Amino acid sequence: MTRHVRTLCILAVLGLAACDEPTPVEGLPESLDTQLRRQFGQWGIVPIGAAPRQDPAMVALGQALMFDKILSGNRDVSCATCHDPAQHAGDGLALAIGTGGTGSGPARTLGAGRAFVPRNAPTLLNSAIGLQYMFWDGRLARFGPPLRDPVLPPVTGPVLASQGMLPVLNRREMRGEKGDVDVFGNPNELAQFDDSQPNAIWRAVMQRLIAVPQYVTLFHAAFPSSAPSNLRFQDMATAMAAFQADALMKTASPFDRYLARDNNALSVEAKRGGVLFFGRARCSQCHNGPFLGGRDFANSGVPQVGPGVGQAAPWDKGRGELLNFQFYNFAFRVPPLRNVELTAPYFHNGSFATLEAVVKHYNNVTTSLQTFDPATLPANVRDTYHGDAATINAVLTSLDGRLKEPLHLTDAQIADLVAFLKSLTDPAARDLSGIVPASVPSGLAVR
Repeated sequence: MTRHVRTLCILAVLGLAACDEPTPVEGLPESLDTQLRRQFGQWGIVPIGAAPRQDPAMVALGQALMFDKILSGNRDVSCATCHDPAQHAGDGLALAIGTGGTGSGPARTLGAGRAFVPRNAPTLLNSAIGLQYMFWDGRLARFGPPLRDPVLPPVTGPVLASQGMLPVLNRREMRGEKGDVDVFGNPNELAQFDDSQPNAIWRAVMQRLIAVPQYVTLFHAAFPSSAPSNLRFQDMATAMAAFQADALMKTASPFDRYLARDNNALSVEAKRGGVLFFGRARCSQCHNGPFLGGRDFANSGVPQVGPGVGQAAPWDKGRGELLNFQFYNFAFRVPPLRNVELTAPYFHNGSFATLEAVVKHYNNVTTSLQTFDPATLPANVRDTYHGDAATINAVLTSLDGRLKEPLHLTDAQIADLVAFLKSLTDPAARDLSGIVPASVPSGLAVR
């Protein structure tokens, strides 16, 4: 130990200095820890902290609703179908498969005559607090009305509660098509409403729920001052958000321990990757703040895969599809990176299967898009890849300016960046099987 460091440690014992970060000595290189920690203030990197404690009765109701297929028109999918604990609250698919599909996780397949949901199902891990935007195009924000969907009634709690009201309206995701019958062969009454009648659809879902005695019991426990007939679907969405806050906030990763001043929490490789992440690799220019993302939009030069969205179909212009946001063509929400190791495949259409592939894409975005190999896609979406010159040129025209120059990272540096990204994984997020209920009030199959 140098005389300089010995002096600091003695002062630390006296309560006059900290011993874990020696002051840099002029002329000597900074340690990895000093380099890494110096970046945190610039990019708003602070501990997330524990989620607020949730009402156990609300959590119990929210858990039942999350896993109960009664919320879907055909009674064949639940919220947990696309946000499956076995897939770390995603589904492991490039493009989600909603109502009419069979199986679960990456093995789930489309039903006859059905189409893919145009985008990947993002994980719900760590979505309960702090995020400003929901959905890949950010059409639902913490402040202001939705930018595309029907006007939502007031919802108590985080933006995640408002998000929970929308999948039951979507025909591909949960509601079904006109003329559908449910798993018992009965007419799907939710599908008969016009798409412009969200309030009628929400009321019809509530009629299903209050007809189930066990739900009436759960309602009374969670909302003791309200009669079940007076409850609204936004109350159900608030309960689901409470469950997700209770079960899916996972913020005890090695990186979190490092933020709590444990210098031994990260490997040397992860620290080198972190220095790159917040420095030369420029990742933090988009992935910043406590959640390392979720606050911005960017056209990251991602290949176009899927059936497309809105008037631009078969292209998916992301935020650029929203009214008055054309300057955001092909831009999507910058995803938060907490627990990102567990949530493959990546980007809004699952076009990259591994973290290594993602980092290599960012190493030279233009070349990556121009040379993308559709054989790397899952077989069931391969024929939805749009790799013609017009599509590629359209995406590159509005490529985020921060991504136009190659990074020139070496293979070793790419490996270090991946090591840093894996340090964002809370070990408790690896196995979520404990949050799956044995049964649901409707009596429908949980799986």
